[in-house]
Amino acid sequence: MAAALWLAWSLTGCQSPPAAQQFADLVPPPAPKAAVAALHEGDSVSIAFPGAPNLNSVQQIRADGKVSLPLIGEFKAAGLTPAEMEKELVKLYSPQLQSKEVNVTLQSAPFAVYVTGAVLRPGRITADRPMTALEAIMEVGGFDPAKANMKAVAVIRRENGRTERHVLNLKRVLNGQPGDSFNLRPADIIFVPERFTWF
Repeated sequence: MAAALWLAWSLTGCQSPPAAQQFADLVPPPAPKAAVAALHEGDSVSIAFPGAPNLNSVQQIRADGKVSLPLIGEFKAAGLTPAEMEKELVKLYSPQLQSKEVNVTLQSAPFAVYVTGAVLRPGRITADRPMTALEAIMEVGGFDPAKANMKAVAVIRRENGRTERHVLNLKRVLNGQPGDSFNLRPADIIFVPERFTWF
């Protein structure tokens, strides 16, 4: 009797979970999909009509948030995601389309960066294309030749709730040597210190 009880207990109470379940417990849940950003004034979008290529165009969203499209005229694009804009355009163009399909793709999105310190015209610039720290400095007139310490240019970036500081030696780049190109992100601050100044 005792042997039968032990056998029943070993078959029920001491069973390990299936191997698949063990591995499933170790795998983290899938990360939520990143939210798709809405379109803004200044963004350039490509609008393609697979069933009517004569309507294809690239449009820049104006300051009033609108674009001017063939056949339908003014359309408010700012505030919509590309997918939402596609749905609206399918509705508006439906009578003219054999294939009820419109593809909207973000081509470029301007963003602001700030350049300060020993440069000729410190201030805010708007980048409408990928831009490096050196290119941003050139946009504001370049380094102040009498003061700038080009070996210790700082890019200050706010990311994930923290402030990061990246130090670049741009003198090497200007001398034709390998160096830091460092692509900028929205709201970056580029600070060019003066020579012989601790900061």
